[in-house]
Amino acid sequence: MIGIYLCDDEEDVRRQIQIALEWKIFVENYDMKVMCSAANAQELLDAAESEKCGIYFLDVELKDERWDGFQLGRELRRRDPHGTLVYITSYGDLAWRTFQYHLEAFDYIVKQPEQVGSSAARCLEDMHTHLLARRQDPAEMFTLRTGDVVRHVPLRDILFFETAPVPHHVLLHTSSSRMDFLSSLNELETQLGDRFVRTHRAYLVAADKIEAVDLKHNKLWVSGYACLLSRTGKALLRKKTGGNL
Repeated sequence: MIGIYLCDDEEDVRRQIQIALEWKIFVENYDMKVMCSAANAQELLDAAESEKCGIYFLDVELKDERWDGFQLGRELRRRDPHGTLVYITSYGDLAWRTFQYHLEAFDYIVKQPEQVGSSAARCLEDMHTHLLARRQDPAEMFTLRTGDVVRHVPLRDILFFETAPVPHHVLLHTSSSRMDFLSSLNELETQLGDRFVRTHRAYLVAADKIEAVDLKHNKLWVSGYACLLSRTGKALLRKKTGGNL
């Protein structure tokens, strides 16, 4: 999920943009969420401390003793090099300022009464199209549908799959999330190939994420998670490691 962060010290403008963004996300089922709507720079920086590839809507003319929008954008770019910046401004042409600060902005939204929200929603639509177009090779992404939302998960982020309590469903685990979707481990094993190993009838594990194996107790660990290991799973792991297990 892509996190969206908004910083503007004008409450009316901030509220219009947040409502418009959240409605657009809801209607279009974007895999995004407004994580923070802040009146000052420090509040946003604290909220986005661990964000990667976030989207940031920033007021240029922040009434902040330490930060203006461009200084804030430079700090966010340092922390999140692949993040996307959108500037909110009362002036029409501020592109030259982004070059001064060595920044690349996706768009500029001019504060026009009653239109700033719709402008932000259109910007988000354009951004969503752009982000889909620049995604990695589809072979490096795993696509699933959970509820009414289609999600794209980088294969490198997947720790393991396991059978879900609900029949014909599978749970996908990353280090920060768990997703339930309709599938089977047999289908996934065929689809994903050698990067994943079937360690147990209920587990399909990313081979490069395995941290430790306990042959005596029939378990292995992936980023702190314990997964089951069957006799067949042991044989597959021995084959994959050249017998060094």
